Amino acid sequence: MLSNHLQNGIETAKLVWSRIPNSEDGEVEGVGLLSTSDGNSAESLDYEVIENYAYREEQAQRGKLYVGYYVAVKWFFALLIGIGTGLAAVFINISVENFAGWKFELTFKIIQTSYLAGFLVYVLINLALVFSSVYIITHFAPAAAGSGIPEIKGYLNGIDIHGILLFRTLIGKIFGSIGSVGGGLALGKEGPLVHTGACIASLLGQGGSTKYHLSSRWLQVFKSDRDRRDLVTCGCAAGVAAAFRAPVGGVLFALEEVTSWWRSQLMWRVFFTSAVVAVVVRTAMGWCKSGKCGHFGSGGFIIWDIKDGQEDYSFRELLPMAVIGVIGGLLGALFNQLTIYVTRWRRNHLHKKGNRVKIYEACLISVLTSVVSFGLPLLRKCSPCPEADTESGIECPQAPGIYGNYVNFYCSNNKEYNDLATIFFNTQDDAIRNLFSAKTFREFSAQSLLTFLVMFYTLAVVTFGTAVPAGQFVPGIMIGSTYGRLVGMFVVNFYQKLNIEEGTYALLGAASFLGGSMRMTVSLCVIMVEITNNLKLLPLIMLVLLISKAVGDAFNEGLYEEQARLRSIPLLESRPKYKMRQMTAKEACGNQKVLSLPRVVKVADVFSILQTNKHNGFPVIDHSRSGETLVIGLVLRSHLLVLLQSKLDFQHSPLPCDPTGGSRAIRHNFSEFAKPVSSKGLSIDDIHLSSDDLEMYIDLAPFLNPSPYVVPEDMSLTKVYNLFRQLGLRHVFVVPRAPRVIGLITRKDLLIEDTEDSAILELQSTSVRGHRNRRLFTRSTEVDRPLLGSLVVQDHSAS
Repeated sequence: MLSNHLQNGIETAKLVWSRIPNSEDGEVEGVGLLSTSDGNSAESLDYEVIENYAYREEQAQRGKLYVGYYVAVKWFFALLIGIGTGLAAVFINISVENFAGWKFELTFKIIQTSYLAGFLVYVLINLALVFSSVYIITHFAPAAAGSGIPEIKGYLNGIDIHGILLFRTLIGKIFGSIGSVGGGLALGKEGPLVHTGACIASLLGQGGSTKYHLSSRWLQVFKSDRDRRDLVTCGCAAGVAAAFRAPVGGVLFALEEVTSWWRSQLMWRVFFTSAVVAVVVRTAMGWCKSGKCGHFGSGGFIIWDIKDGQEDYSFRELLPMAVIGVIGGLLGALFNQLTIYVTRWRRNHLHKKGNRVKIYEACLISVLTSVVSFGLPLLRKCSPCPEADTESGIECPQAPGIYGNYVNFYCSNNKEYNDLATIFFNTQDDAIRNLFSAKTFREFSAQSLLTFLVMFYTLAVVTFGTAVPAGQFVPGIMIGSTYGRLVGMFVVNFYQKLNIEEGTYALLGAASFLGGSMRMTVSLCVIMVEITNNLKLLPLIMLVLLISKAVGDAFNEGLYEEQARLRSIPLLESRPKYKMRQMTAKEACGNQKVLSLPRVVKVADVFSILQTNKHNGFPVIDHSRSGETLVIGLVLRSHLLVLLQSKLDFQHSPLPCDPTGGSRAIRHNFSEFAKPVSSKGLSIDDIHLSSDDLEMYIDLAPFLNPSPYVVPEDMSLTKVYNLFRQLGLRHVFVVPRAPRVIGLITRKDLLIEDTEDSAILELQSTSVRGHRNRRLFTRSTEVDRPLLGSLVVQDHSAS
């Protein structure tokens, strides 16, 4: 019976489960399904290669032709991800621009006769768009709420949250973004585009959606979490490239912000995907310039060309630029902290009351935003238009909702403009163009900029966390460019220099706020250069980013890290906590009792164990002829569930299967053990066994991982943390000091020449596509080696 084999307090192996402590209190949680703050289950991913017998046999049968085919398929998928993400971005932008254009066009026509009627129409259109967005999220795709970047960062860190990469999440993200951004809320579509790209990549990687009958087995090539992780990384980079028309920035964003693991081969595919996105977006924009896309003309995508701005800068300007960096760090850290308070209050008091309250909340914020954006410009006195400058090409005034500066809104004279309406009663993209614009001295008054800064900052804090897709890139750019332009106005007045452009300081302010809030440096710097088309400002952007990040780090962590913590996503950050240096692996294990399985286990015992606990991995033990307990590997919960459901490997005998006979065949290929992305997979409740089934046995040897990662019990927890995170592990064995050493590997042992057996090299591949034929199960002395101690001696002489 199993009870005779359970080794309570076993000294030969202890297990550090999937959540290495990364909090200050250093608590250790058992393995199981973690629960996020919104109730979704989270499970660790298996980025480690499970080198069981099925895997090794399939790898041995691979030839160079298949390896070439496999590499070609990866590049083909990168192409599909780029095309799909680019088309999704084009669709979102065309929809948003047209909804916003129709809204402002209709409102402007109505206010010619009645501002009250125009106000009501403006509020109702925004309310309808926001209602459509929040209804889609609450009733169809709850996982599509928010930006999605913390969840995708968690996935690439090794945490799979149920629902974040499903087909309905993709649909909810696309149409929810159109409603929330087109409805004028203080949020952007850039974060949701990153999530959209990740969803497209994940769906392509698993061959589509089986639930909605949109799948193809020809696309079901990648079955391992490692390969799916690479595809999702390509999708993240594609999302940024599509949002900002910044392909290089997309690659660096994926490298700096969301991934925990990187390699040179992946860099090439990510770069190729971003380049494909850039081609698709440019092609779509060229097609739309002919007027075929309605209100979507040359604008719509995030790009502000300021190459005609300030040509140079003096040493004296570095001080106010540094001040912009400090302001960005302070306001960014304050924004992060306020969103934490608001999100926690919203989660504990509002969202617990159900979807109806979420809808009411989003609609109320929509009405509030519409009242502020329409009402405040009415209170602002109009200013006379400056003298016409034929070289600048800027006309005064412009009609509201139409691209350009100097919006005429509630002005008694046709030659006047409303500076507050120029940034408030406008789309966010056009408002940023106005703030970044050059050769527009004193277009905005300090009072209007301060009013906009306070009100929009407040709206951004309140809106962030509602049940709609929401990005923070564009709101952050608007906030930063506002106080940056204020500083620029002060510099112009103080230095009295004619070549200082207020728009240049607005750009630096935008970079400083994003750096102070999101704490990105390299990728954000490149993105800002790409979207402004001005390489001369690179040193200044680097300066304000470094300062704002340093100031923000003194108060709290970045926005995505804080939001991940609020959502209870157990991210393993790049650096372990300081107190881990004084802890050992054995201390991290605590007094937990390791639940292990014998090599040949009764079906009833396996079923009982899976019912009574939620561990996702179990050490498998065997005994030598002398009775010594030996750990021969690790078997995963998901693999046990597959074995129980199929019943193909049940046997009547409690003895190990014949290691040399030909009657035993492996009835599973490696792909059958793969779990669908963002799906709960098999559950013990899905398993139905008869009484006869429960009396049978399973030999776990063909299905366990015979070579899991092992650390000595006195290794520092810092080294365990780094090993765990950098290799993307889910389980690590903690064992006593080994009694002997059988060899020592150095660098020269790893430099295998091309003349070596190619089958050995192919074992390093990370994914397997199963062959349908059944293969005979044979065992060699090498794979029969136990994890610790001497070999389990089997008497093979009789054969």
